[in-house]
Amino acid sequence: MKLSIESIKSEKASWKLADVTLPAFDLEALISNTKANPTWVHFGAGNIFRGFIAKLQHDLLCSGKVDTGIVAVDTFDYDIIDKIYKDYDNLTLLVLMKADGTLEKSIVASVTESLKGDCKDTSSMNRLKEIFCNPKLQMASFTITEKGYALTSIDGNYFPVVEEDIANGPKNAKHAMSLVASLLYERYLSTKAPIALVSMDNCSHNGDKLKASIITISKEWQNKGFVDEEFITYLEDDSKVSFPWSMIDKITPRPSEFVQKHLEERGIENMAPVITSKNTFIAPFVNAEVSQYLVIEDKFPNGRPPLELAGVYFADRDTVNNTERMKVTTCLNPLHTALAVYGCLLGYTSIASEMKDPQLKNLVEKIGYNEGMPVVVDPKIINPIDFIKEVINERLPNPFIPDAPQRIATDTSQKIAIRFGETIKSYALREDLNPADLTYIPLALAGWCRYLMAIDDEGNPMELSSDPMLPELTSALKGIEFGDPSSYKGELKTILSNPVLFGINLYEVGLGDKVENLFLELISGKGAVRKTLIKYLD
Repeated sequence: MKLSIESIKSEKASWKLADVTLPAFDLEALISNTKANPTWVHFGAGNIFRGFIAKLQHDLLCSGKVDTGIVAVDTFDYDIIDKIYKDYDNLTLLVLMKADGTLEKSIVASVTESLKGDCKDTSSMNRLKEIFCNPKLQMASFTITEKGYALTSIDGNYFPVVEEDIANGPKNAKHAMSLVASLLYERYLSTKAPIALVSMDNCSHNGDKLKASIITISKEWQNKGFVDEEFITYLEDDSKVSFPWSMIDKITPRPSEFVQKHLEERGIENMAPVITSKNTFIAPFVNAEVSQYLVIEDKFPNGRPPLELAGVYFADRDTVNNTERMKVTTCLNPLHTALAVYGCLLGYTSIASEMKDPQLKNLVEKIGYNEGMPVVVDPKIINPIDFIKEVINERLPNPFIPDAPQRIATDTSQKIAIRFGETIKSYALREDLNPADLTYIPLALAGWCRYLMAIDDEGNPMELSSDPMLPELTSALKGIEFGDPSSYKGELKTILSNPVLFGINLYEVGLGDKVENLFLELISGKGAVRKTLIKYLD
């Protein structure tokens, strides 16, 4: 069997024997309907889209709630379109990996076209302009990562490609944000029809990031006379162009060899992953965890598909923000970071394996239940206790989700203020709580400082994950000798008092000295990390 429209039509019995659920709708009719009346275009054709977002629309198609699909666009890695979409008739084989080892397999067929967001690809660009000029287009959604919205480098200057786009105007735009702004300008010139631009990337206030980039580019064009002032008015009018916030949560890791072998053993051909010219490791299948959450601000001036029937939560902006804060500051992300730094120190390469470690499992339980829950933000639409129980009991221990502490430890300096600092600040604002009483969050922070020494618990050199502040942080710790706490001369003070790192000066809330003392225990010699964890967690 091959993943193709012809195969799933002519070899239904074989697909059934392989325990793969096939689309329950007419693919030819879907393709025709979407071609004539596109309602949804999505930028960013990677795994989170294929394994989550596209499946939502697929489920609505199966239930007869909608009759159009999604047009997928990639603005960065064009090989994905050629080698993963077009070679497989835009189909995806989705494999949900359950914690008990069973696999739930289905073919996702909601994507009807795949295009390159490339100004050099005339055919794709003409089709995109046609789509954006169609008044029935309801939304453009995005999973292009937070970097996809960035227009400037760390020095605040525009990237060269953005400068080039500004100088050249809407024609032949190259940067993703310039490209989308040019397509919106086409829509403005043709119909001025409303549209929602929905970032589904995993970053705070994602809709605002998208809006700021689109409007920045457009205003630069206005200054140069490429677009008129009314176009800016169109973009800034929520009744015409909206930029809803969203919160997304689902793990879709790199393709699993185990899954590939499983599919091939059942007679499904050509399942091998490819490495694209942009070094994307991607396969015709997507393996993913079962759990998933998507909360979207309900601001769609031209209508939207009834995605609530597929499990999406629609809410106001405050609720979206609160859901994100629940996840990022209490129920998931701080637990991930604690596991990341201690997992690296103790030689783990799998998050699931860490959850079999009694001290590490106890650590995340204490951080979440004991110290996070008293100040958790309750979004009301999702119960925080239910969410964190699922994280601790099902998601993190799932051995079939190949996530590594080394990956999660990336860019920790950029995340720690939100993941831990917000809870510390919440304690400081409460009359009935005292940040100085915290134990397990300080233990996580001390663990991160110990991690920055780049020496594991056995005293061996350890490679640190990438982080923009590594040079500054590691140089601050240079005078400290592993195994000799007396060599410590207060080197952590500049780090722990930095409100940029932690969102607050830890000494001002009574935690700086506690973190220092825990750090001294963690550096006292071989096995000190394990010994310290046992001391505070057993």
